[in-house]
Formats: sequence, C-alpha cells, structure tokens
Amino acid sequence: MRVIAGFLRGRTIKVPNSKQVRPTTDKNREAIFNFLNNVFDFSDARVCDLYAGSGALGFEALSRGAEFVDFVEQNFKIFKNIQDNVNSLDVAESCKVHKSDAVKFSGQTEKEFDLIIADPPFFRDDIYKVFQNIFFRNLLSENGLLIIERSIQTKDKDTEAFGAEPVRRLGDSLIYLFKMKDENK
Repeated sequence: MRVIAGFLRGRTIKVPNSKQVRPTTDKNREAIFNFLNNVFDFSDARVCDLYAGSGALGFEALSRGAEFVDFVEQNFKIFKNIQDNVNSLDVAESCKVHKSDAVKFSGQTEKEFDLIIADPPFFRDDIYKVFQNIFFRNLLSENGLLIIERSIQTKDKDTEAFGAEPVRRLGDSLIYLFKMKDENK
C-alpha cells in the first residue's frame, strides 16, 4: 500500500497480515481525502486515526500537512506494525501510536483534535460509544471534523445511532461526516 499524495506520496506502508485489518482501499482513501480537501485544511491539523489498522488514513493526513497524528490501535501485532511504519517513513516526531481500544482512548484522552478519522471493523458496535465520547468530552476543536467509515449493511443501525445520514457511498462503504460546531447548536 502506498501514500497517495503529499510529501510522503508513493512511500510504502506495510500492512500486517491479519484478518483484523481491513485497510481502506486506495480508491476509497483517495475519494475520502479528495472530499476532505474541499472542506478541511490539513495545514498544522491535529489528527486522530482511531481503529488505525495499517495507519494509512493517518499517514495520508500527515503527508497532506497535518502537524501531528495520534494512531489508536488495540491489537499488539498491528500496533507494532504502525510503529514500524512510523519509523520507516521517518515521521516519529509527528506521530504517537497508542496501544488502546478506541472506547478507552476516547473516554480518557485530554487531547483536542481538528480531524478524527474512525474506520472500525464494519460490524463492531463500539463505534457508537466512541461517537458519544467524542462529542460528550469535546474532543473536536471548534471547527473540527469527524469522519466515520462503515458498511452499507449497517446503515439503518448507524443512521439511528449517529442521528445522521451518510454523506457518501463508496462501494460497500458509507462515509459519515460530523462537525463539532453542528453538534453544539
């Protein structure tokens, strides 16, 4: 897998050989970031990549100008793979890899982010608690964005839990977008 754009463009990201990782396809990653480029300024942004997996989404944000990326991954083997990618891309000063599950991290961190990207395993429902934590604990900056990628198969349940329709369909994936300022009305 390669970084699509920015200063890391073309650099390789190792993907762990694990059934627990479902990397966002290059096509979907490109579509997500093309969409984000129209609504979000990556310059100096603080980003959190929840359910990080390979870390591809966080590395893409970093490559496009994000100041710092926090990767959150609970599986030790996958966590180590992200650390190896951080080292091979020589971006350790701009990243931190947290070995934690997303619910615990979102319930404990004191950080505030400009962009949170959550790509949980498609049929895991703990994303609903993470979603609640993000807004209850004000983890997004004033103009912050939350992007969640989910399966089309969970659309009804997701739409009810998130209180919103997806903004994009990408193959069998749905993309939900939330803005901090919209939640505070």
